Amino acid sequence: MAADTPTRVANDLFEAAAREGALEQRSAKGQIDYWARIGQRVTKRDTVSRRRIERCLAGELPWTALRPAEQRGANAELDLAIDAMAERTSLGADASAAGITTVALDDQGRLCEFGPDGSTTLLT
Repeated sequence: MAADTPTRVANDLFEAAAREGALEQRSAKGQIDYWARIGQRVTKRDTVSRRRIERCLAGELPWTALRPAEQRGANAELDLAIDAMAERTSLGADASAAGITTVALDDQGRLCEFGPDGSTTLLT
């Protein structure tokens, strides 16, 4: 068996792996390895479906042309893409730059109004 290589894993993924792994009698590392091997096998074996999913995500093939299993795969890819975009996007900063006042929770969990000028008003 190959030696492990130290790596970093996103906290939310590690926590999900710890929860799921406990149900399956696996460590968090074991669960992540399991998920990774499933993904590896899917991408190796199902290249026709993979290409169809990629074509659909690129807008070259209609969603309705995908089989149910392909739709689930495409949904998983879309979920990952949305999560990645959400991590890179600061809607508050974008709104502020556009001159829009926003309402959101501050770092203490209080409801506040954030002005584009940098002002903050606590709402009660």
